[in-house]
Amino acid sequence: MTAEEQRLKANGHKKIPLEQWGPYLSDRQWGTVREDYSENGDAWNYVPFSHSHARAYRWGEDGLGGISDFFGNLCFCVALWNGKDPILKERLFGLGNNEGNHGEDVKELYYYLDNIPTHYYMQMLYKYPQQAFPYEELITKNRNRSKQEAEYELLDTGIFDKDEYFDIRITYAKVNKKDIGIRIDITNHAAKEAPITVLPTLWFFNRWQSRSNDKKPVIRSVDKEGMVKASHERMGNYYFYYPKTREWLYTENETNTEKLFAKKNPSIFVKDAFHDAIIHNKNNDALQNKKSGTKFSPVYRYSVKAGETKTLYLRLSDVIMELPFTKGFTDVFEQRRQEADDYYNTILPAHISDDLRNIQRQALAGLLWSKQYYYYDVERWLTEPDGIARVSDQRSKGRNHDWLHLKNQDIILMPDKWEYPWYAAWDLAFHCVPMAMVDPVFAKHQILLVMREWYMKPDGQLPAYEWNFSDVNPPVQAWSALQVYQIEKQRTGKGDISFLKKVFHKLMINFTWWINRKDPNGNNMFEGGFLGLDNIGVFNRSIQLHSEAKLEQADGTSWMGMYALNLMDIAIEIAMEDEAFEDSATKFFEHFVLIAEALNQLGLWNEEDRFFYDTLGLPDNTTLQLRIQSIVGLTSLFAVSIIEKKVFSKLQDFTKRIGWFEQYRIKNNKFWPNEEYADEEKMLISLIPKNKLTALLKRLLSETEFLSDGGIRALSKYHEKNPYSVTIEGTKYSIQYDPGDSTSDFFGGNSNWRGPVWMPINYLIIQSIRKFGEFYDATLSIEYPTGSGIYLDLKQVANELAHRVISLFTLDEKNHRRLHGDENDFYSRPANKNLVLFYEYFHGDTGSGLGASHQTGWTSLIAQLISEEAGGG
Repeated sequence: MTAEEQRLKANGHKKIPLEQWGPYLSDRQWGTVREDYSENGDAWNYVPFSHSHARAYRWGEDGLGGISDFFGNLCFCVALWNGKDPILKERLFGLGNNEGNHGEDVKELYYYLDNIPTHYYMQMLYKYPQQAFPYEELITKNRNRSKQEAEYELLDTGIFDKDEYFDIRITYAKVNKKDIGIRIDITNHAAKEAPITVLPTLWFFNRWQSRSNDKKPVIRSVDKEGMVKASHERMGNYYFYYPKTREWLYTENETNTEKLFAKKNPSIFVKDAFHDAIIHNKNNDALQNKKSGTKFSPVYRYSVKAGETKTLYLRLSDVIMELPFTKGFTDVFEQRRQEADDYYNTILPAHISDDLRNIQRQALAGLLWSKQYYYYDVERWLTEPDGIARVSDQRSKGRNHDWLHLKNQDIILMPDKWEYPWYAAWDLAFHCVPMAMVDPVFAKHQILLVMREWYMKPDGQLPAYEWNFSDVNPPVQAWSALQVYQIEKQRTGKGDISFLKKVFHKLMINFTWWINRKDPNGNNMFEGGFLGLDNIGVFNRSIQLHSEAKLEQADGTSWMGMYALNLMDIAIEIAMEDEAFEDSATKFFEHFVLIAEALNQLGLWNEEDRFFYDTLGLPDNTTLQLRIQSIVGLTSLFAVSIIEKKVFSKLQDFTKRIGWFEQYRIKNNKFWPNEEYADEEKMLISLIPKNKLTALLKRLLSETEFLSDGGIRALSKYHEKNPYSVTIEGTKYSIQYDPGDSTSDFFGGNSNWRGPVWMPINYLIIQSIRKFGEFYDATLSIEYPTGSGIYLDLKQVANELAHRVISLFTLDEKNHRRLHGDENDFYSRPANKNLVLFYEYFHGDTGSGLGASHQTGWTSLIAQLISEEAGGG
């Protein structure tokens, strides 16, 4: 076993498989729902970026390339000053939702380069301009652009054109669980010498002002030079070691009320005191003479020659030591890097290109860096004031008021720690699939976490995300659990049946919630609203139309068919070892049959178009098909399962029951779903029959419809020249192919499902086609691409689709990656060519990356796709 495998094995016996220290510090705490105490729920303006450096947070912390303990109490990050900026660079800058022409957006260049599950080795890179950072230019230019225009990015300002910037490479290497080495490498890429001030900052999360029973922690000087002591009543003592310097600063992590609210401060020692001290030389002596506080930083003022690298070592440990920076300590960084290499050599394919290996490594590094301390007690948030906004009854009936049971304080995988620094239930399900590649124990923990009593509502609803926990996302948790189970089983040779049982018990409750709440007519036709697909509909599917029209959703019904089949598969897997679950397998098989009947026979299929559509039930009892060719109509592909002969042999009651059920329904002229046998060794069951499968694949694989060079589009390109419009009771609604950034305002306007390529949907499509291919093998071929005259079996089609998606990330002969789009000039420079961003979605025509730029997150699924392609699918 590698060193990392040994550490993971030790962690696997813990109730919660977590290291005490990790990358748990958020990239953005400002502009979140948790920090919003306004009456009108305007989170972006209540705590905007301009407040972040001067205002103490109540529910978490943020910082640049930082770490914290798993309760977010003691935090570390790097702060910088180039001698020109009006503020220190303590955290990543970005636009609030009301400032960007496509919603919120980070405007920085940073990259998560490496990480391993125990975080014994982590590395990230930040690119810091030597000229004044163009804060106002980025705000003004983006605010003045329309939704039809591209976003104005940091590289568009020209500030990196002459390579006048520093690479700030932050590396963490643990000596042991509570002894963390820190190395900061500052490289000047410019052709001339340039100054930089570095402030390695240690501070405590401010709980003492919002929780009166919490004793205030303290960081204080000790007799030894180059060391401070951080004391916390629950954590005990930690010691922060730093190279000798003539300058260091103390302050308190408390709000500068005078600067923000014109209210006199109790003292000069406020959160942003370091900014004024370094930039304006204000209170510098007082901060340096102070002997204790809750925020501390030594100060290093460098002048870095052209091409030179300055290196700074620091150390955070629970042990007092005389010589913290011996050669043995500095050697730990190389030792841990080698251990990281050894670990990835055991889990990544051996015979792939260096470029593919680099993409996988950075995808998984970004996923591991996305772990974040998430703290939110809805009841306290609604009932306790923050001391700034006035107490209002309006808040008690506002956002999330019916989720008073929700009391989260956990380490959770975030979609993107800047753009989405809050968990989302269906995102998390996708995150857990690539997480199972590197740490299946933690992946299982995350799946189960959102089903725990302090997350799941008593009625069985899972929380969607903090902006509205009551929103409804696709029920993909059972699918995710099966994926994680199979990945671990293939890797270790043994499946975790106990995990499946825990998942199954909780998802039974959630499935029942769906049946009771989202099938209002009891006909197995499901609603659900936007279902995670923001603007996919011609109107906002989460808002009831002004009329009494009822929406019956093709994807809502398909997702539920998939859910029932996934729960059947879980029950079968368990029942092979525990017969008590055999009846449950039968129950979900029979429920799947009823959902399949609804999808295929109650008006969602259009025979003329050979496609599934949402249907609107009108007040006059007529129905209207919304003939939009989108992935809504393709979700029916996802519900497919293969039952092996050994299952029928062992589970005889299950076999007998489904046989009787089939005979009964056929005898009484009732619907029976697609069921096929292959040499009596296995049975295929799917939501759609073969003729509908081939019809959908014909559209899916057409380059004039869904198939792009980079994967499957969310909306057919057919609608580029054929926009769809519908008038409902005098109101006209329209939709057309929109391959880039969103031009609508749905859900904040920062994501677009009307044409771009989305990784999670492509992954589901590829997995489903592959499963059909496993059954049909060479007996079913399909034209790929449609109209090409080339026929492939379905496993080959799945591999070709995977290859298209992977091609978004890979280097071409010009050292360009399609996802970098117009920024390839910068990324083809020798120092940058191995840097990869993992965007939220990709342009439906060009493949350039769009939306959140560090969505690892679900875009880290690319790592699993590469492994599958390398293994032949």
